[in-house]
Amino acid sequence: MEEKKQFLCGVVEGFYGRPWSMDQRKVLFQWMQHWGLNTYLYGPKDDLKHRLLWREVYSPEEEGQLRTLIVEAQSRGLRFVYALSPGQDIVFSSSCDLTLLKRKLRQVSDLGCQAFAILFDDIDHSMCQADSEAFTSFAHAQVTVTNEIYRFLGEPPVFLFCPTEYCGSLCSPSVSKSPYLQTVGEDLLPNITVIWTGSKVISRKLSLESLAEVESVLQRPPLIWDNLHANDYDSRRLFLGPFKGREPQLKNHLRGLLLNPNCEFEANYIPLHTLGSWHRAGKEDTKDEECEYCPDRALSAALKDWMEELNQPLQAGRQNTRTDQRASVPTSHCKTPDRSDCPSTFRGTSTVAKLPVFPLNSSSPPSSPTKVSGEREGREWEKRKSYQSCQPIQQPPGTKPGAPAAGGRGQKAQVRGLCGGKGLLSESQVRLLVGLHYLPHEHGPSAQKLLQDLTWLKTNCQLVSTNSKKAAPQKVDEWRGRASRFLSLCEDIAQLHCSVVGGNNRAVLYDLYPYVWDLRNTALVAKAFICWLDGRVLSDSSALGSWRNCFQWCGKTTGADQLGVESEPWAFKGGVSGEVQMLLPVGSSSELFTHPPPLFPTTRLYNIRPYHSKDKVELYRMVRQLHLRTQGGPESSAAHPDVIGDRCLGPCLALCPEYSFILEDELGVCGCVLGILDVRSFAKRCQASWIPAMRDKYPPKMNGTHPNTQDLIQLMEEDQGEYPDSLLYHFPSQLRLDALPELVDISISRTLLTALLTALKANGSQGVFCEVQPTDRQRLEFLTKLGFLEILRGEARSREGVVLGRLL
Repeated sequence: MEEKKQFLCGVVEGFYGRPWSMDQRKVLFQWMQHWGLNTYLYGPKDDLKHRLLWREVYSPEEEGQLRTLIVEAQSRGLRFVYALSPGQDIVFSSSCDLTLLKRKLRQVSDLGCQAFAILFDDIDHSMCQADSEAFTSFAHAQVTVTNEIYRFLGEPPVFLFCPTEYCGSLCSPSVSKSPYLQTVGEDLLPNITVIWTGSKVISRKLSLESLAEVESVLQRPPLIWDNLHANDYDSRRLFLGPFKGREPQLKNHLRGLLLNPNCEFEANYIPLHTLGSWHRAGKEDTKDEECEYCPDRALSAALKDWMEELNQPLQAGRQNTRTDQRASVPTSHCKTPDRSDCPSTFRGTSTVAKLPVFPLNSSSPPSSPTKVSGEREGREWEKRKSYQSCQPIQQPPGTKPGAPAAGGRGQKAQVRGLCGGKGLLSESQVRLLVGLHYLPHEHGPSAQKLLQDLTWLKTNCQLVSTNSKKAAPQKVDEWRGRASRFLSLCEDIAQLHCSVVGGNNRAVLYDLYPYVWDLRNTALVAKAFICWLDGRVLSDSSALGSWRNCFQWCGKTTGADQLGVESEPWAFKGGVSGEVQMLLPVGSSSELFTHPPPLFPTTRLYNIRPYHSKDKVELYRMVRQLHLRTQGGPESSAAHPDVIGDRCLGPCLALCPEYSFILEDELGVCGCVLGILDVRSFAKRCQASWIPAMRDKYPPKMNGTHPNTQDLIQLMEEDQGEYPDSLLYHFPSQLRLDALPELVDISISRTLLTALLTALKANGSQGVFCEVQPTDRQRLEFLTKLGFLEILRGEARSREGVVLGRLL
């Protein structure tokens, strides 16, 4: 009887995706024991023998592993609940299926398991003809089988049943009038507990009124399967915030509460730590400060403990680098769990391979460069290859957004701190991390600030537009002051990414890296866009476009505003990254923001900003080196080193520099993207001013002019030929992207490209293309990797050059 009365509080491993490893589960049990949690439910959806192949028994090897897990849980005072999900294809009236179900659960019972769950969630309501003839309803079929299994297992003290209508929004027509729930409440044996998720699949709050309603229909207090921190429905979201929206007084009206957390094991420290605080609140033996549960206070306590955990030298998969190191360190009296070498899962048919252990604390390995002539260039490339430290690039104080940071490559940039090698995450960084990945219905303070500032700066960008009426100086100062704070927060996000990659705890890195990497890239685009707005966005007096006419280029509300209280969190995907994306001009082009993280992350910091005239020397040097690598051989003309830069970059930098963006790292410029808003008008300006200037700079009969130089000059004139109307109708804008081949992380170049697309779209462009010569296979391959390519409707070739485009 005592077992039946105990409030079940703990963890349900019930998400879709890769199940946790055996080692991770053992660490979980240690956490649960220390934090006062008492129940673990095993039910990962992607364990084949839990759901898809539920009829198959476990192999002897799998039996041994499952027995070990059950014993480990019981040795720590935890109740191990084994769940089975046969609902997808079970024939309820089939004696064969019923026999197989009993055989499977008997096998687990013989391994020492004393608590079970039958789950009928996320399945079709329809029945086969045999079941329709044998049972009066779908609920009747489920209840009949569940009751028989419960009796077969000897009526265990803990036996859970998950209905197909497991939350208020799934009940038809309502919770109180649902025939399905009424049948369950009337016919299910009274000592079987019914699982419930609340008013929604992912409930923002659990109210006493709603629980009283479902308790009345089910004729028993439910057990909450809490999806508050579940993230299996959105690959770009992670939830590190505290357990919230459930008052401790609700425990008096519940059989229990099990949290179904993040798929990424290491992301669940704060959710489970705070769940333990919630569970202890109100108990007689708790301290005074724990009598009432406060999410913010619980979060602070969890952060304090997690700080020590984060800075331990743990390897991926939770193998510790020091045998005497604690796996969990909330207090000094924690026991060290058994760390036997177990497979990542006891599924015999696991299809997910372990992640490779890659050198995350170093820069990405560069590709082998072609021999470059000139000692200066040679030293430059060697310097880049050997450079390992990471120094963030920061705007000098007092400069307006978009001003250049450093001059030539190799110069030291201003720093906030080193992030190369192994280091410690600061408390402010961890709070930033949690604030950016908070809860499904609520952003943390840092995320709120990021979105609010971006929205305000976008809405008021007319104050700093290039051709608007003179705005009040105090308004302009307000815009730039707020922009400066926004840029600082974006830099903090970049530094956070760097610190996570360079930190001691590899286990945490493997789980958190895709999320901090995704947000880092999105913040780079947003930062570059805000820098660009100052003095470059067109006002409503422009004939080409205006910030008012083009206001549709970004969303007017955030995802949280769109969701409201009544919507499920998956109605708007992407989390903070997705909301920042939707506030940008190219927010609807989701393919620009969805690409896998690099296999070899780097602690190097990058910055994307608008072009400044001081960057011209470095850009010319970069494209000259790239040209020599591609073409090979000696430099075409030592007397005229600018000829390659003049051809590749010169027209854009001279005639439309406002659509040029720079990519830089600690050493300086390492990439650029140049854009032309209106190709037709640009070509006329080139013919009128740029081509005559080049003829004067490179006269055809100049003594000592290298033949290759003359060829390049001739190509300059050919570059300005006419494009077909069928092309420019859909793609009025053009771009050119250059990046050093050492940038193995293709997402950096893709992010640079996205920054330009935001600027072109903001000023009215509806499409952009890039011309690539058929012989330039390296550039063609590069653009293919970027995912930029989209075969054009109509004309796809121009002057023997392959023209590639993308609609904005």
